[in-house]
Amino acid sequence: MKKNLSACTTVLVGKDATIDGSTMAARNDDTFGPLNPMKLVVYPAYHNHPNQVKAYLNKCVVDRPADGYRYQGTPNIDYVHEGVFDESGFNEKNVGMSATESVYANERVLACDPLNTESGINEDLIVAATLPFIDSAKDGVRYLGELVKKYGSAEGNGVIFSDKNDIWYMEIVTGHHWIAERIPDDAYAVTGNRIAIQQVDFDDTDNFMWSDGIQEFVESNHLNPDKHGWDFRHIFGTADVFDQHYNTPRQWYGHKLLNPSVDQDPLDFDLPFIMRTDHKIALEDVEKVLSSHYQGTLYDPLGHGTDEERHLFRPISLNRTQNSHILQVRPDLPEAASTILWMSFGVPTFTPYVPFFGNADDIDVSYRETPMKLDMNLKSAYWMYRALSMIVESHHAEFSKEDLNYLKDAREYLYRWVNQTAPQVEGMDDKQASEFLSTESHKMVAEMAKRTKALMAQLIMHGLELSKLTFIMDKNL
Repeated sequence: MKKNLSACTTVLVGKDATIDGSTMAARNDDTFGPLNPMKLVVYPAYHNHPNQVKAYLNKCVVDRPADGYRYQGTPNIDYVHEGVFDESGFNEKNVGMSATESVYANERVLACDPLNTESGINEDLIVAATLPFIDSAKDGVRYLGELVKKYGSAEGNGVIFSDKNDIWYMEIVTGHHWIAERIPDDAYAVTGNRIAIQQVDFDDTDNFMWSDGIQEFVESNHLNPDKHGWDFRHIFGTADVFDQHYNTPRQWYGHKLLNPSVDQDPLDFDLPFIMRTDHKIALEDVEKVLSSHYQGTLYDPLGHGTDEERHLFRPISLNRTQNSHILQVRPDLPEAASTILWMSFGVPTFTPYVPFFGNADDIDVSYRETPMKLDMNLKSAYWMYRALSMIVESHHAEFSKEDLNYLKDAREYLYRWVNQTAPQVEGMDDKQASEFLSTESHKMVAEMAKRTKALMAQLIMHGLELSKLTFIMDKNL
């Protein structure tokens, strides 16, 4: 199976930990290279049509039920070579899924239960095989767990399921074994490519789920290194120099931004997955984490540390971040408009999070049609925002303030747009609400394209003034 190194970062926030009572499940989708074009689409519901979904990266073929819900996806354009990777979205039952956060088990456990790389379920098809058929976040864990039991797993994956009440984080780590933990309502969680879940309480079936026989598997193969307790990370995870420079610093910095009063070490293998704060977490706080690159520390690649310090740790936001998304479910909005997929194409440090209602049945053409190469007409949202990222970073010291002002204005406009648009679906039937949200979304996307292209024109003109190919004639000559 083809498996490029994937390196995502996840932030999860329970409903009592947020400022508005929403659940938020967020992740950066980072790929092997800086250019991996993708699009945002809506797959229609279907009925009385049993079918299969096939992986492009191995020989997995999953049988699907005859009835499936409408759902969003963010697939790759070159799916034949790169796989489909639908990544994230909501289905029509207001259940969100984000897949996957790549995780890596240690060789001790994999020797006892190897990954089924030949035909096991993988990230290529995991959303298409699961999201159209689930009615709640917990149901998502159950359903995917049955698929892993039937087909095995081809890789280590962390999978997020969310609805208006719950967020579940599921880690599939060997060919057949997994653990899932419910994020407490009053807490948040941060992780980046390491196995995250720690102590497991097998008596607490409200907050933990697991694969059949996992306790017996660990005991019979003598896999638990701890004298006391059952720490999933210690048993199944890795703890090496790669983790300390690639993975644990991102978890450290996420906690630093959301919990600034807590002092932690970026090299600590036992950084907590779940924490609580003394303040409420807002949407822009989650955006700040996913768009971060160690600002305010010596480790910032765009900062003023030494060359060694600036390249010591892998940042959260990268040029390899193809999309950054936040799955938000707001209880203060009508049910038909309560799910919002906030999508940032491009490098999230420089580009805005644009909202798409989970129950809109149509996506603007600039998002659903992406060419393989940059079109200078900038009709594609993916290429427009990636071009903006490149322009801002090319003269970061000179352009960052203008980009920051653009992002602040965009947030104000987009937050207002959601708050004004969503209440208008009250009293509409499902079809009317979907059509209305789609129509209004097209207008919003057009406004964001107008603003973005205006900024790009402004920055390009400014950049022409910064060329080093200049000469000032001495007035005395």
